Amino acid sequence: MAKVTAVRALTGAALEGALDDVARLRIEVFRAWPYLYDGDLAYERTYLQSYRDSDKAIVVGAFDDDRLIGASTGAPLIDHAEDFAAAFDDTGLDLGEIFYCAESVLLPDYRGQGVGHKFFDLREAHARNLGFTKCAFCGVQRPADHPMRPAEYRPLDAFWRARGYAPLDGVVAQFSWKDIGEAGETLKPLQFWIRDL
Repeated sequence: MAKVTAVRALTGAALEGALDDVARLRIEVFRAWPYLYDGDLAYERTYLQSYRDSDKAIVVGAFDDDRLIGASTGAPLIDHAEDFAAAFDDTGLDLGEIFYCAESVLLPDYRGQGVGHKFFDLREAHARNLGFTKCAFCGVQRPADHPMRPAEYRPLDAFWRARGYAPLDGVVAQFSWKDIGEAGETLKPLQFWIRDL
């Protein structure tokens, strides 16, 4: 197992300087189940623009010396309202109070060293410092009998629940991307999870 030498919060210029590496990590890590993402750098740069545009965004970077080998992103949910607001329409929740913990990607050789907890710890601390009262994220939902589901796959639900998150009933966003082996993008359902800070 390779060793993670540091996990630290990146904002401002440091965040912007890391985004191309975040894009490469997303493409590599999200090719695996359950995302099956067939991505490219052009799409990634467009997707990650919201983190450049938000002065409240954060990237938590995991490093092996100077090499970014894992990353976790976050920004106010309102900065992603175009993508996700409709999912929250009937909840009565104020999107302005919710910090969105987006992706967490970590190369397989570096897993099992507590980095997932540090990703959440640093994003949640950042959100608290900015005055947010809740954190939320979403995870893709795939059929249990999907032909590409690995036999050894273990969902992260127990990890998320141990961190105080719970599924937000009925709050499911729809997001498009191209799966491996598909000709084009298709909509995928993403279940939101939430916790109070």
